[in-house]
Amino acid sequence: MRVGFVGLGAMGTAMARNLVDAGHEVVAWNRSGIAVEGVTAVADPGMAFDAEAVFTMLSDDAAIQDVIVAPGLLDKAAHGVVHIVSSTISVAFSHELVAAHAAAGVTYVAAPVLGRPDVAAKGELHILAGGPAEAIDRVRPLLEVVGLKVWAMGAEPPRANAAKVACNMMITMAIEAMAEAVVLTEANGLPRGDFFELILGTLFGSRAYQVYSANIAGQQYEPGFRATLGLKDLRLAREAASAAGAALPMLDAVHSRMRETVDAGHGDRDWSAMAGLTIGDL
Repeated sequence: MRVGFVGLGAMGTAMARNLVDAGHEVVAWNRSGIAVEGVTAVADPGMAFDAEAVFTMLSDDAAIQDVIVAPGLLDKAAHGVVHIVSSTISVAFSHELVAAHAAAGVTYVAAPVLGRPDVAAKGELHILAGGPAEAIDRVRPLLEVVGLKVWAMGAEPPRANAAKVACNMMITMAIEAMAEAVVLTEANGLPRGDFFELILGTLFGSRAYQVYSANIAGQQYEPGFRATLGLKDLRLAREAASAAGAALPMLDAVHSRMRETVDAGHGDRDWSAMAGLTIGDL
């Protein structure tokens, strides 16, 4: 299949490589001009839409608006193309993309992913797919190349974006929970490594706890997933909560802690650096 790609950061590069390795023809545009072996670089992002399917992996709402929507690329897209947006974006902007794609006659699938670049490199991302069932079925062979499992989030793309924002919110809550637990246990002489062995073997054995307990145990807070991006995602969660008319006090707490982490100069470190701030490692 001819596949377009817009945005080749760490995640996008890994996904594009896996598509090439699976035998797909991949053409890609990236702001930085990064070269990826086997991927044909194009000079204009509109050229990526001359394909059967195109992935977008840009950083946020504004980047997608500037690169794709405002220049009218959807109006110039190849007939029948499915646009797969794997970026973490706001629920509100996803609704705007639904309308923009409908106006242009382009099929839109929201497919944000769970996983870090190392997971992406192994093709083991979890794909949260929202959109028309027939469109998801058409691009499923591509999604199954970049992901370990495709999770159906329903026919409305914003549902997938809401799920992704909620997942990232919960990861930060797990990071803060472990940090506060370490404050209590270390104050009473229990090494954090021993405590983490306990919780991973009993109550909390999920990947989020495994990955970020290791960061906290080793006081290693290098990216990973940058704290500035974590702060962005928590802002998206707060916006979604506001739109739902809901007060989410735990969300407010982790947003405040992540803001303190970034303001303290740790924005380019892993978002688990918020734990270091709570414990006093940083």
